[in-house]
Amino acid sequence: MIDRKEKLPILEQCRLLSLPRSSFYFRKKPVNAEDLELMLEIDKIHLEQPFFGSRKIQVKLGKRGFSVGRGRVRRLMRRMGIEAIYLKPRTSIPQSGNHIYPYLLKGLQIERSNQVWSTDITYLPMARGFAYLVAIIDLHSRRVMAWRLSNTMDTAFCKATLEEAINRFGTPEIFNSDQGSQFTSDFFTEVLINHGIQISMDGKGRWVDNVFIERLWRSVKYEEVYLKSYETMKEARESLKRYFDFYNRGRSHQALDYRTPDEVYTERPLEQQAA
Repeated sequence: MIDRKEKLPILEQCRLLSLPRSSFYFRKKPVNAEDLELMLEIDKIHLEQPFFGSRKIQVKLGKRGFSVGRGRVRRLMRRMGIEAIYLKPRTSIPQSGNHIYPYLLKGLQIERSNQVWSTDITYLPMARGFAYLVAIIDLHSRRVMAWRLSNTMDTAFCKATLEEAINRFGTPEIFNSDQGSQFTSDFFTEVLINHGIQISMDGKGRWVDNVFIERLWRSVKYEEVYLKSYETMKEARESLKRYFDFYNRGRSHQALDYRTPDEVYTERPLEQQAA
């Protein structure tokens, strides 16, 4: 998003994007092959038992033939952006100074499309590295409204995904997320505020509200990502685009009476059908 050829100085471009200059100039060291293999196994274990912490994941890795210390497992989990899911005092840690909004979904009956959208970020393994995938789903229909890949887990690609979803499908009544710094930043929430969207954030012990998007991640990884070994970001984007088209238009869901997300998303409300 930052262009070195622009007349606007890099300092000003970073300021407008709420991006520290150190983040722009930072160049990550490549992850070694052994760590990438471990990260793939950690990702699989986390999908199978999302309530496992680093201690149990270390034990599970040992049973799968990996000799690794708990400290290394913790370090790789932090790098992947994953943690055990269980009832605890705090969920994702917001950046200091970011505003936390109340949780609005308690007791709410989700009965129509564009009533509630939800978002999350997940780690994606690749042949020689990894990426992060963000997606926004409509909770009523399970439809993926927009998605994006990035090699860094920053706010800019999350905001771009949100703007794409709004431009294509209009606005939801409520937008729900966890308390991760990407979603609590003013850079992200100002889009929601400017469109009059109510902001909801998971509170203490509300991990269960992410269950629909966690199911999406499981489907994406076992039906698409783990079956392939993306060589480049371009290849990953093209392959994921085909998968999400299939997911929305061709993949029937038992919870939706074997209809596709597109079919449920575009159906008329009951009061319109009666009229």
